[in-house]
Amino acid sequence: MADTLAPRAVIGVMTPAMNTVVQPELELLRPEGVTNQMQRFRLGGDNISDDLPDEAVKLMDCKPAAIAIGLTTDAGPGGPDKLKARCDEIAEHVGVPVLGASGADYAALRALGAQRVGIVTPFNAEVDAVVRANTEAAGFEVVAIHGTQAPSLPEICQTPLDDIRAVFDRVAASDCDVILQVGTALPVVALIAELEDTHGKPIVACNAAVYWQTLRSIGITDPISGFGKLLEQH
Repeated sequence: MADTLAPRAVIGVMTPAMNTVVQPELELLRPEGVTNQMQRFRLGGDNISDDLPDEAVKLMDCKPAAIAIGLTTDAGPGGPDKLKARCDEIAEHVGVPVLGASGADYAALRALGAQRVGIVTPFNAEVDAVVRANTEAAGFEVVAIHGTQAPSLPEICQTPLDDIRAVFDRVAASDCDVILQVGTALPVVALIAELEDTHGKPIVACNAAVYWQTLRSIGITDPISGFGKLLEQH
């Protein structure tokens, strides 16, 4: 029998323990007949997170059709590749698709036909240089990158919305054709439609991207309105 509150699908959502943004943002995006079920993990170790596989196994008790990992790893050298390898390893073990936000960002950029990318981050210029390198390694030209310069990971969640808007203004002033936002603790999803209207450019917000890719991986293709072109048109 189908889950009463989720007759179409249960989506597993995993996020770093300190992240208070992924859960409410992905709740905004749920199609009718889908529920999101959360599990948290701690960051650290050589493989992104030592406890991520065990926490994914626990999450499987609620029988999700797929798992979205609300984490971007663009701030570390080779981070997106490490996250993909971790997702693939967990997917093989639990038997459902497991999608990470960094890979979803690149898939979303390709779906939108992006070539010249502007990037918004929660980081400082030193870390932004690593984000740039990872994005260029994925095949995109980065024409602008700016961060909100949050002083710590927990403080990313506390970034004022006007500070986020200001960084988008700086990036949008470049000749980018799409704006990418990395860092799943930076609250952007509720701003996507406003930012696209203001700047006339598609926005790939990492939390929206990983949810989009997760839904599409299990055949749920509903247009989700109010959160930008990616979810409405792809």
